[in-house]
Amino acid sequence: VQLVESGGGLVQPGGSLRLSCSVSGYTYSTACMGWFRQAPGKEREGVASLDFVGVKTQADSAKGRFAISKDKNVLYLQMNNLKPEDSTMYYCAADRGGGVGCGLRTLAYQADRLGFWGQGTQVTVS
Repeated sequence: VQLVESGGGLVQPGGSLRLSCSVSGYTYSTACMGWFRQAPGKEREGVASLDFVGVKTQADSAKGRFAISKDKNVLYLQMNNLKPEDSTMYYCAADRGGGVGCGLRTLAYQADRLGFWGQGTQVTVS
């Protein structure tokens, strides 16, 4: 399984970016996927997740500004009204599904257990 993020970059406050996570070698039809972010020296933070029937979970910091979506084998995170505090590395994660739930903590645990993480893409808002 390979998850490859792209779309990060430098943007001014109030601007927008759309992150993409391309998935290959992955055929779990009931899977949960999501986005996390982590700054150096800080704890990993869940941003948003999406289960196989389209149910979304979002962190409070993402509500109203970020939107998660999926099209075939690509997971997206549309980020609007970006703030300097959104600057960090963003990671894509996935599990194998199977009905374990798609909350952000559950997804992070499953992704850690399976090693289903991307390499990250840097977002800088300045």
